[in-house]
Amino acid sequence: MRYAIKIAYDGRDFHGFARQPNVETVEGKILEILKDNDLIKDVRSSKFRYASRTDKGVSALGNVIAFNSLKKIELDNLKRLSVENIYFYGLKEVEDNFYPRYAKMRWYRYYLKIDADMDMERFLKTASLFTGTHDFSNFARIERNKNPVRKIENILISWIKRDIIAIDFYAQTFLWQQVRRMVIAMEKVAGGLIDKGTVKNALSNPRKKIDLGIAPAQQLILKDVFYDFEFDIEREVHSRSKKIEKRMISSLD
Repeated sequence: MRYAIKIAYDGRDFHGFARQPNVETVEGKILEILKDNDLIKDVRSSKFRYASRTDKGVSALGNVIAFNSLKKIELDNLKRLSVENIYFYGLKEVEDNFYPRYAKMRWYRYYLKIDADMDMERFLKTASLFTGTHDFSNFARIERNKNPVRKIENILISWIKRDIIAIDFYAQTFLWQQVRRMVIAMEKVAGGLIDKGTVKNALSNPRKKIDLGIAPAQQLILKDVFYDFEFDIEREVHSRSKKIEKRMISSLD
């Protein structure tokens, strides 16, 4: 039986997502939990896969893992799997060939504390530059043989508190560090450090190296990953997982 499980974790408590020797990572802890509960023997035989490999410091409320389980998993079992900083809360039995990276849509959210001198009209206009299909070579860390062209479906901005906003990014796929590099560009234009034309030039001339910097990882969260099916939700664990986002907002006060 192959299962997809929706997970949440506080990335600030780990040394990144991908497993590494001698440090605790999200993936490493998940594999440890699955093995301790006799659900998998190893990565290879279980065909363990994940939807998104988040950077060090980045959290998630809706990442997805998938694996072939050695025994049947019930929704109530997710309570036993969940620990203090990793929560297993969504469950779906899937086809044998299900690969979670092939999602319909991903939703990232960045929480940003706004300074009094920031011009939000300039912020919004800069955000609009990134929507649509672009070569994001100047707004991502491009891995070898990776296509730098991506399509941002939408960017929405909402006020969480008087001086904190949430910036929501929607796309099927994102590049490494892409969201954080777009955020810092918006912030710098709003703060008057650069003008909108600089951002437009960086988008229009991807072969000319223009580095506008990168925003901190600790304020970024993978809110959700969408497929053509719905997960069954363990409500108690899902409710507990929401404290990750509350902690993130509180850290900006």
